[in-house]
Amino acid sequence: MHAFDVVGDPVRRRILELLAGGERSSGEVTAVVRKEFGISQPAVSQHLKVLRDNGFAVVRAERTRRLYAVGSAPLQEIDAWLERFRRSWTPRLDALATEIARGKRAHRTHHDDPGSET
Repeated sequence: MHAFDVVGDPVRRRILELLAGGERSSGEVTAVVRKEFGISQPAVSQHLKVLRDNGFAVVRAERTRRLYAVGSAPLQEIDAWLERFRRSWTPRLDALATEIARGKRAHRTHHDDPGSET
């Protein structure tokens, strides 16, 4: 499965968000996802399997619990693919930030001037 197919699913993206905060048990992930998406435990398990099979999640056993964490390799591949686009939008975002800062300075100057009308 292609990386974007994996992260294209909102349930899998939510699971990754949960795992980004640190290692979580399958029970914790399942409880949150079932509540938020209204899907069954087997459906959550299937999403975890897709993430695991495609390297987005890693699992380790601790006694009777399965603990999941983010697998970084596929995310690094996505980041590398996005880099070619980031190069085109970064200068535009930098220019936007400059214009916003200019506008804020002009706004402060206008309101700090005792002779200006407010």
